[in-house]
Amino acid sequence: MSYKIGIIGAMEIEVESLKKEMTVSKTLTKANMVFNEGKIGNTDVVVVKSGVCKVNAALCVQILVDDFNVTHVINTGAAGSLDAKIDIGDFVVSTDVVYHDVDATLFGYKKGEIPQTGLREFPADKWMIENIKKAAAGANITGKLWDGRVCSGDQFISDSAVKDEIKKEFDGLCCEMEGAGIAQACLLNKIPFVILRAISDKADGSDIMDYQDFEDKAAADSAALTERFIKGL
Repeated sequence: MSYKIGIIGAMEIEVESLKKEMTVSKTLTKANMVFNEGKIGNTDVVVVKSGVCKVNAALCVQILVDDFNVTHVINTGAAGSLDAKIDIGDFVVSTDVVYHDVDATLFGYKKGEIPQTGLREFPADKWMIENIKKAAAGANITGKLWDGRVCSGDQFISDSAVKDEIKKEFDGLCCEMEGAGIAQACLLNKIPFVILRAISDKADGSDIMDYQDFEDKAAADSAALTERFIKGL
């Protein structure tokens, strides 16, 4: 099978090293996003900075589908840990993704469930998960790789009480701001996806003075593992 992988990062730090590694054959600017089409190794890719938040991320997926006919989507970047066992520098690969900020419980829906759709969890692609695990096993990464639920919302979580509430409700491993938008857009377009995140913080406000340094390293580490995954295809 031939692949064409859409690689989305919310911020430039999350995609800049990938763009340096690729041979670019075409660029397209649309919806204030620059799409870089070409190859990483022998695999066709489109690398793009979506901007932060779920709407940007979902719109980015739709352009990847409509204008580039991607076969798979991977979201790379940083995230906050929701689980005490997951440390800064570790990685999370999504088994599924949920919205932690969707709430129509007043009308009888589960927390996180999108009204009138029956959708609450968005399962990631098992083949992509397994190949990321293989890439991690062959890489010289210092952090551990965990697989589990990613929780998304248009909030930067930095309060331990909010973090605990999200963990209790959804039993997720990490929280970020784009994954569920990407997951829903991929599901609607029948495109396999996976979310890969390196942990930059504990989502509780601790070490906030060092957050930028942690974030930059996490973004670079996630991009490096994404690159290894692509080159292994």
